[in-house]
Amino acid sequence: MSDSITSSPPPAFLFDLDGTLVDSVYQHVLAWREALEESNIELSVWRIHRRVGMSGGLFLNALMQETGIKLEREQVEKLQRGHAAAYQRLVSQVRPLPGAKELLAYLTEMKVPWAVATSGRLETAGPNLKILGIGDDVPVVTRDMVRHAKPDPDLFLAAAAKLGVDIQNSVVIGDSVWDLLAARRAKALGVGLLSGGYGQDELERAGAYRVYADPADLLAHLNEVGVRPAMDEE
Repeated sequence: MSDSITSSPPPAFLFDLDGTLVDSVYQHVLAWREALEESNIELSVWRIHRRVGMSGGLFLNALMQETGIKLEREQVEKLQRGHAAAYQRLVSQVRPLPGAKELLAYLTEMKVPWAVATSGRLETAGPNLKILGIGDDVPVVTRDMVRHAKPDPDLFLAAAAKLGVDIQNSVVIGDSVWDLLAARRAKALGVGLLSGGYGQDELERAGAYRVYADPADLLAHLNEVGVRPAMDEE
């Protein structure tokens, strides 16, 4: 190949956190149920699960629309505090998803830029980042840092800006339809993982270019999303 031909850089990877890198979706579901029950609001677990991935405020608004319950601002804030407290009691059960640490280490080794963008606030995201061994050198965007969370694109746009990359040369990795809707609105390529409980059809309808089981499965197929194996590098 001629030296005058310039190869394009690998895409940047923008990761959701819960259900994408750490196995924490059901702890969040149970934490929300506990917080809701403390306010005498009964909701089926499946209804809660279908909204995980949104910001806490939007999550509560959506659930209240479904049930017809009206909440004042003070009640919403109480529920958010209750969720955070309940999650802290459950976080010791959370583990990295299969292949998550290996995937991040490989991307770092290959000099592929990556960041984390989560709808969780820092108080709940912080322990999960520690579980993954993610330090201060990795760009992280939490709900506290943007005006709107998923399905708005703000989190991923902010993460791309922190990396100094073009959002259109980025791959958003997420486990929920909210991640993929946000990716589509940001004009990034969306890749879905089944590790958060959504089905392949749902993720594809929301805009996923590819769907993999978990981070380990994605690591085995990185060539399908624009990352060349080390043996192909010259």
